[in-house]
Amino acid sequence: MSDELSVGELGRAVAALRQEVQAMGQGINSRLDKVVSTEVYALQSAYTDQRINQLGQELQKSKDANEALEKAFEQYQRDERDRRERERQARLYQMIVPVLMGLLSAASAVWAVVAK
Repeated sequence: MSDELSVGELGRAVAALRQEVQAMGQGINSRLDKVVSTEVYALQSAYTDQRINQLGQELQKSKDANEALEKAFEQYQRDERDRRERERQARLYQMIVPVLMGLLSAASAVWAVVAK
């Protein structure tokens, strides 16, 4: 009979077990409060995937616009280079033609004097 517990000891043991169970329940509840439901997780994942796709598309548009701008700038540089070359040639011709005409008229004047 010494192994048998008295009614008071049984009451205290049951109260201690009850407190342990309540503490475990509170621990489980605090963990469950941190857990996200599968529906919410699926919605968040879908939104995140959608946003990533949108950002990827915006990035691609920006890259395309940047490439188009670079190509347009390169074309502008080529056009400007060609325009400058045409102007340089025009100035050169504008300078050479009068000089040649002067030399030609001087040569013809000298020839006329020599031929007499």
